[in-house]
Amino acid sequence: MKASENILVIHTDRQSCQMILDTVSQMGHAPSCAHTLSEGLQKITSGAFALVFLEARLPDGSGVEGIAKIKVNEFSPEIVITTTQGSPDEAEQAIANGAWDYIAAPVSPALIQLHIDQILDYRSEKGLRRSSLLLDRREIIGNSKPLAASLGLLAQAAQSDVNVILTGETGTGKELFAKAIHANSLRSQGSFVVVDCTALPETLVESVLFGHARGSFTGAYASQDGLIKQADKGTLFLDEIGELPLAMQKSFLRVIQEHRFRPVGGGREVTSDFRLVVATHRDLDLMVRQGKFREDLLFRLRSLVIKLPPLRERRDDIKDLILHYMDQLYQRFRLAPKQYSSDFWNVAGQYPWPGNIRELIQALEKTLLSAGEESVIHSKHLPTHIRIQVARDRVQSPAKDPEAPAAQLPAPATPLSLKEFHRTAVSAAEKQYFKELMDFTAGDIADACRVSSLSRSRLYALLQKYQLLPGQKSH
Repeated sequence: MKASENILVIHTDRQSCQMILDTVSQMGHAPSCAHTLSEGLQKITSGAFALVFLEARLPDGSGVEGIAKIKVNEFSPEIVITTTQGSPDEAEQAIANGAWDYIAAPVSPALIQLHIDQILDYRSEKGLRRSSLLLDRREIIGNSKPLAASLGLLAQAAQSDVNVILTGETGTGKELFAKAIHANSLRSQGSFVVVDCTALPETLVESVLFGHARGSFTGAYASQDGLIKQADKGTLFLDEIGELPLAMQKSFLRVIQEHRFRPVGGGREVTSDFRLVVATHRDLDLMVRQGKFREDLLFRLRSLVIKLPPLRERRDDIKDLILHYMDQLYQRFRLAPKQYSSDFWNVAGQYPWPGNIRELIQALEKTLLSAGEESVIHSKHLPTHIRIQVARDRVQSPAKDPEAPAAQLPAPATPLSLKEFHRTAVSAAEKQYFKELMDFTAGDIADACRVSSLSRSRLYALLQKYQLLPGQKSH
């Protein structure tokens, strides 16, 4: 007998709602009901549901648009959209948003029972597969909901041999995910071969990928296997696939389809049993429309797409990431671990990290060097551009950090205008920047110009403005 599962029905029509509830009960599962989208979302956050029957049109919003608020990670409930007035466009949107199915009236008890059986069987099998997989996350740090969703897809990818596209901004860790897919797959004992498509020399791209025979071109003194052959029985990772030359894409499409190719100057074809994972920060669909990427190649690649969230959407992971990479830096520089002040965590948590994890690691290196022999790391040790950005954001949205602006600026007798408040705060941040700039460069104007990217005349003018020139008294 199947285990009892919690099933939620979000429906305005009480008669239809009761029919589904009765069917759920008769099958031995635990039903629950809500009549508005907001009520349903509240129940979802307070309980664990395996399945949600969601009406397409609700009094307080669209059920189809509400799918994204329910499907936040791989452990979220499956969703079946129900409607009395079906629409092809709405059906398309529902499936694209992540619904299991879209069913229009008449909705019978038999149809409801069929969906319940299929979905619960799927989730049971999925749970067994997940429990049998001890996911080796390597350097993938964090447990936030956005990251959990990507890790769920990673687990799926590791259990199959399908082609995978990793998308996301630069610095989000696409190569780490590719390595984790390989490490958790049945090919983990094979080679993990990385191809940086941005670094492929256009004149030698075929030789690099396919290999070459001796004497096939000037300098080919011996036959050599290409990177595709080196990935035999393992994983081939093409980083920044969007940069693969258009002329090469047709040849590579055939390799994906047949896993056969001919080395440059070779007399016969060779085979390579590789698993393909690619990554890109570019919009491949847009590139297809622009004629810069082959549509048939994209179709072949897109078996499973994993989108990696930017760091600004992973606020809950920032502290864990900092502690992890700081531990690595302590070992690299042979330093004793330091403590961290509350203002350090405050600023690091508010900064949007446009360069993602790659920027975070670089910033921590500079922070550690700035802290020197001090035992506690403060926000002042962070790179100046980070502190300036946070200060500017606080001024523009003071409600987000009610403590910092009031503590840093003297309270005037009468309230400042917003414009004057903004000017004062920016001036304070700029003055601090130039003080640190001159300290960092030991007063060397040429070096200060290089670091700040300012002309000598502009730098002098700003130093004079903030009374930081030698001989000036700073107030």
